[in-house]
Amino acid sequence: MEQIVKILEKIKPGVDYVSETDLIGDKILDSLKIVQLVGELDDEFDIEITPIDIIPENFKSVQSIYSMVKRLEEE
Repeated sequence: MEQIVKILEKIKPGVDYVSETDLIGDKILDSLKIVQLVGELDDEFDIEITPIDIIPENFKSVQSIYSMVKRLEEE
């Protein structure tokens, strides 16, 4: 999860991602930032995030991003 926070800080610095609970609803991640995040996660974790996975529920919090990454790593 620490690596995900580092990636998020690189994409949009200055946010407390650990305590932030709604990255989408609070407009911390917009569509462009999500596209950047998907590319970084794909590269960092050697996974493929498909359009089916790009839904708000998977990017709502660091925990939801982590859960998606773990699920894709196991597939």
